[in-house]
Amino acid sequence: MLWGISEAQIGELVKTKKTSPTTAFYSKASGHITMLELKEGDYTMEGGTIMRLANLSTVWAEAQVYSSQLSQIDINGVAEVQVPDIPGKSIKGKIEFVNPEINPDTRINLVRVSIPNPGNQLKPGMSAYLFLNNRRHNMLSLPVDAVLRDGKGATVWIQTGKNIYKSRMVEAGMKTGDRIEIKSGLKAGDIVVITGAYLLNSEYIFKKGANPMEGMKM
Repeated sequence: MLWGISEAQIGELVKTKKTSPTTAFYSKASGHITMLELKEGDYTMEGGTIMRLANLSTVWAEAQVYSSQLSQIDINGVAEVQVPDIPGKSIKGKIEFVNPEINPDTRINLVRVSIPNPGNQLKPGMSAYLFLNNRRHNMLSLPVDAVLRDGKGATVWIQTGKNIYKSRMVEAGMKTGDRIEIKSGLKAGDIVVITGAYLLNSEYIFKKGANPMEGMKM
């Protein structure tokens, strides 16, 4: 028994009183073999790895998230996973891990969601779409094309008079579809240029220089 022989094998040995040139050792763990470290005839040391197993009853879906979006994610919320290889099916999962280290080159972080895998339909390496559901809240939003962003921040063009426009700094937040949240910088009654903001900005730079914050009269 110290060698890992089961009681059933010992009972069979006692019953038949016959030995075999080989002995079967049964693993106490179950799963899919992902790597076989030894082949027949190889020698292994005590504690050596013979094979690697994976339990696929639960799998991970990993998503890349920009560091600026991490604060907007509800890490206790529920994620929805859709797999193109299994059309028409959505799987609910839970965020289990957010990488504490951000890639300094891409400013991207890793979020890992645990999802059940009944029947082993999901295979490691499959591509998936991951939807993170945040808590709902009221917000001011604009079409994405209305907000101009560069290394200095985000700006919008507002109308201050008849054919008079001025660039204003705003604080942009979460982006959803074709709209983006505006946290601060605008007030009730502001008229924002929705279409043509890039054209307006380019024309100002062409005529006046690189400081559109001074305003523009058309």
